[in-house]
Amino acid sequence: MGSTGRGGEAAAGEVTRADFPEGFVFGVATSAYQIEGARNEGGKGDSIWDVFADKKEHILDGTSGELAVDHYHRYKEDIELMAKLGFGAYRFSISWSRIFPDGLGKDINEEGVAFYNNLIDFMIEKGIQPYATLYHWDLPHNLHQTVGGWLSDKIVDYFALYAEACFANFGDRVKHWITINEPLQTSLHGYGIGIFAPGVCEGEAAEPFLAAHHQILAHAASVDVYRRKFKAVQGGTVGFVVDCEWAEPASDKIEDQAAAARHIDFLLGWYLDPIYFGDYPESMRKRLGDRLPNFSEKDREFIRNKIDFIGLNHYTSKFIANQPNPQPKEIHFFQARQVEILEKRSSGEAIGERAASEWLCIVPWGIRKMINYIAKKYDNPIIYVTENGMDDLDDPSAALDQFLNDTKRVGFFKGYVGAVAEAIKDGADVRGYFAWSFLDNFEWAQGFTKRFGIVYVDYKNGLSRHPKASAMWFSRFLNGAGADSKPDTN
Repeated sequence: MGSTGRGGEAAAGEVTRADFPEGFVFGVATSAYQIEGARNEGGKGDSIWDVFADKKEHILDGTSGELAVDHYHRYKEDIELMAKLGFGAYRFSISWSRIFPDGLGKDINEEGVAFYNNLIDFMIEKGIQPYATLYHWDLPHNLHQTVGGWLSDKIVDYFALYAEACFANFGDRVKHWITINEPLQTSLHGYGIGIFAPGVCEGEAAEPFLAAHHQILAHAASVDVYRRKFKAVQGGTVGFVVDCEWAEPASDKIEDQAAAARHIDFLLGWYLDPIYFGDYPESMRKRLGDRLPNFSEKDREFIRNKIDFIGLNHYTSKFIANQPNPQPKEIHFFQARQVEILEKRSSGEAIGERAASEWLCIVPWGIRKMINYIAKKYDNPIIYVTENGMDDLDDPSAALDQFLNDTKRVGFFKGYVGAVAEAIKDGADVRGYFAWSFLDNFEWAQGFTKRFGIVYVDYKNGLSRHPKASAMWFSRFLNGAGADSKPDTN
C-alpha cells in the first residue's frame, strides 16, 4: 500500500489505484425499485414492493419507491455524472415487471425493453461497463398472487423465461450478469420475519428455507439457459450475489469459534455450498433437519458449478459468541443458528465505529477476512465486491454542506478499498469493486430516512444531485490525481 498513483503522490499508507491489478473494475451500484420510480409508466406492472409500500405502516417514514429518485427520467444525467467521476462500471438491476408486467414470460413489454436498451447504450457511449442484476427483490406482484412467489417451484421456470428474455435483448452488450441479489434477505425478511415484501410472516418455519431453495434452483436454471443458448455467441459470465458480514469469534473458546463458523454457514454457505458442493452446510442440516428441503440427485447435478463468479455484498463485521439458549420467540432460523451477535467483547473492546444503521459497524479488516474465507473455502473463485458502503441518518433540517462533507464515509471507503487491495495481495481473485450506493435512495423498510449515496439527492428541491466528498475522493482515487485536485462535475 501507499504506492504512487498516476499523476500524484499518495499519503503514506493510503490506498491508490496503482495498488490494484490492470483491468480491475471500479463501479457504483443501485437497484431498480430504489431509484427508478415511474411506477405507472412505460407499461410496467406492479412489483411486490409497489404493493407492500402502499401500506404506509410497512415503511418507517410512510414513503415508497413510486417516484424514488426518478432515475427513469434522469438516467442520462446520472450516467454522465458517473462518467465524470471516473467510474468504469455500473451495477444496476432490471425490473422484472418492466419486462413482463405479469411475470409470466409470455407478453414482453417493449417499452420496458426500450428503456433498458437506452440505459445500456448510454452507459456504453460514456465508457461505462454494464453489470446487470436480474432480480433485486422486486418480484412481479402477479406471481406472488397467483403462484405464491418464491414459495412455489413454478417460480424457477418463470425466472428462467425472464432471464432468457434479458439475455436475448441485452446480452449483445451486457457481458456481466447477476441472477439474484442477496437471496438471504428475500428468504428471511420477505418470507420469515415479514419486514420486507411480500411481508409473509405466518410463523411457518419452512417458508424461508423453501424461498431460499427455489432461488438457488432459479439461479441455476438461468445460468443453464445462458450457457446453452447465449454463451457461445455473447461470451458473457453469470454470477450470484450473496451478502455476509464477517464473523469474528468473541473469544478463544472453542464454542465461540464454532459459533462464528456456523454464523457464516447460515448466511453464506446456505447459498454457496449447494452450488459448489451439492448440498446445504452440515451445520444447517444438523440443526434444521427436515425443515431444510432436499436436493434430488438430478437437482444436485443441475446446480453444481452453475456459477462464473461470486458477487459479495459486504458492509460490516460482528463479534460472534455461542448462544446455547436462543429466544423461543424468534423464527426457527435464528433459534437453530444459536449465535449471539455482539458489537463489543466482554473486555469492552468495540469491533468498530457505528454508522447510522444500528447493524452497520465500520470494520475494514473484516472484508479482507471475508474475501480470504471465500477464496479458501470455494477454491479461489472469481469474486466481485458488488456492494460496500455506509449510511448517514437523513436530517431534513440539516444544511446541504453537512451532508456533502461526508468525512466518515471517505474514511470508510479508504479503509475498505485498502483492505480489498490487501486481500488481492493475499492471493484472492477479486476482479472488481462497486460502491453502494451511487445515489441516496429509497432504503426499503427504512424509506428515505437513511442515505447511503456518494451523491446527495435533494428530496425537497427537485431531486437535484450533488456529489459528496466521498464521490470526489473516488474521482481523485480513480484518476490517480493529487488530493487537492477537484474533478469537473458541473
